[in-house]
Amino acid sequence: MLVAKNQRHVSGNPAKRGTAARPAPAPVTLGDWIGAARLRTLPLAVTPVIIGTGAAVLADADRQFHWVIALFCLAVAVLLQIGVNFSNDYSDGIKGTDDFRVGPARLTASGRIPAKTVLTVALTFFGLAALAGLAIVIRTGQWWMIAVGAVCIVAAWFYTGGKRPYGYNALGELFVFVFFGLVATLGTTWVQAQYLPQEAWFGAVAAGFFACAVLLANNLRDIDQDRAAGKRTLTVLIGRLGTKILYTVLVLLAYAVAAYVALFYPVAWLSFFGLIAGGPALAIIWAHKTSRELVTALALTSISSPIYGIFFAWALIG
Repeated sequence: MLVAKNQRHVSGNPAKRGTAARPAPAPVTLGDWIGAARLRTLPLAVTPVIIGTGAAVLADADRQFHWVIALFCLAVAVLLQIGVNFSNDYSDGIKGTDDFRVGPARLTASGRIPAKTVLTVALTFFGLAALAGLAIVIRTGQWWMIAVGAVCIVAAWFYTGGKRPYGYNALGELFVFVFFGLVATLGTTWVQAQYLPQEAWFGAVAAGFFACAVLLANNLRDIDQDRAAGKRTLTVLIGRLGTKILYTVLVLLAYAVAAYVALFYPVAWLSFFGLIAGGPALAIIWAHKTSRELVTALALTSISSPIYGIFFAWALIG
């Protein structure tokens, strides 16, 4: 009887049925797309290119700055980072992980845009990164680097994509350390100088530490939602206190690297200017009361990374 009673109030036009009870979703704006690109993470793509280029100038017999190759390295890093971010939006959305998200919904999870559209955008950025990488290969003749680029894209996809994403099994930090630290920095140095001085390795490790720290800040913010969704990040496994300690250790180790390098290249002491942003981030990690504060900590950690990288590279170049 209740169903029959309700049906008397339903419009006879099938196109209009249910519209009164369920408002139309808000249209997707440019701001939504920019938000999905997660601009706060992009400084992490810049840092290894800066450090790697500084190491390349140091390694080059003529101390030359190969600015064209450096710019294409920057394009590869930034485009790949954006591709990863859209890929995560797509994969987390279709898996239902973002259904537990607190705050503004991601593009895919919100249902305001087809999941395939988000996937297409992710693949487009991966493709653009591949084209920029191919340009570097053609310019330098380092054809084996095509395989490196392919591995980077595959690793970026399976971070949250596929049936067994390693980002869901406490391996995300290892991924960002290897690819956004070691591979990005050393690859930048190699294509410019075809040589890897030990300074490039030190800088690569430091860049990787910053990338891991940002991921930890992000996962600390999402720990409750990830646990509810069954997403086993490293933060979910070691808990809040363990994450805070690990974050602190990684940041301190990055500056320990700078201090060691400064024994041979004194300008590297200026890398500690990164603490202008990194210091408040550390304080927030330990004293935060709301998840919103951790968004600020994430952004500050990300910003501190290129500040560190600029002075680290200056030390090597000077």
